[in-house]
Amino acid sequence: MSRLPVPSLREAGPLAWGFARVSGRAIGTEPPLLFLTIGRQHGLFRGWLHFAGKLMPGGRLPRRESELIILRVAALRECAYEAEHHRRLGRRAGLTREEIGRVADGPGATGWNSREAALLRATDALVQNRDLTDGEWASLRTHLNERDVVEFLMLVGHYDMLATFVNTLRLPPDQARRKPTVE
Repeated sequence: MSRLPVPSLREAGPLAWGFARVSGRAIGTEPPLLFLTIGRQHGLFRGWLHFAGKLMPGGRLPRRESELIILRVAALRECAYEAEHHRRLGRRAGLTREEIGRVADGPGATGWNSREAALLRATDALVQNRDLTDGEWASLRTHLNERDVVEFLMLVGHYDMLATFVNTLRLPPDQARRKPTVE
């Protein structure tokens, strides 16, 4: 049960309300409660939406990898909302059902290529330790240039922050969109 009620149009504001409706339609869910809830702070929502959009979907990292990273953060933070939302997006980004299921097993699971394993190891270290050892940093830098490593660090931190927000407010996963009944 969410700690805050679903906001009205007035509470969420027209931008968050409209964005949530369009987003939900695009991914096949009811309007995402995350967007409506952040929308309670209208100016914050606008700034956050711009920032978040620069990481995903507008980031430099391939979408498939961004989704792997986000799903790993969700698994580590036990954030059902984030996990459910990004399973849908991950499938659209080219992740298989098997890969999505394997994310919970972490970087040591069989099947990841060296880049994916390095990204997942670094994600684990950042979420669990809030830092990278010199060895983890060197492994990450083998695969990412300076610009990409900045984006990677911001992506992990951003989704860790969202997991805190979602888990604290007890936001339930978004429901699948109801198909209209024809009589």
